[in-house]
Amino acid sequence: MYIRRMSKVTRTFKSGNSVAVRLPASLGVGPGVEMRVREEQGRYVIEPVAAPKRKFNIDKVWGIGRGSGLQFIKPEDRVFEHRPLLWEDPEWMDRHGKK
Repeated sequence: MYIRRMSKVTRTFKSGNSVAVRLPASLGVGPGVEMRVREEQGRYVIEPVAAPKRKFNIDKVWGIGRGSGLQFIKPEDRVFEHRPLLWEDPEWMDRHGKK
């Protein structure tokens, strides 16, 4: 795993009633990115807040198979073969002390 380390020097400046830090464009941080600032052992750490996970939009894929000749599987064509499960096997239950 490669960890990119970059060190830049910048200055704080007054912005309204706050003190701000200008981040160099070479860091790749775009405008409007929500950042978290915390103090750790006398140092300030600035990191992006995790973006909320995007929801999948089904509208973009619904109906994608139309015109391809695909059809739903008929209930009578759905084959399900029962297979024994461990908790249904008496030998396994005895060997493992299960009741």
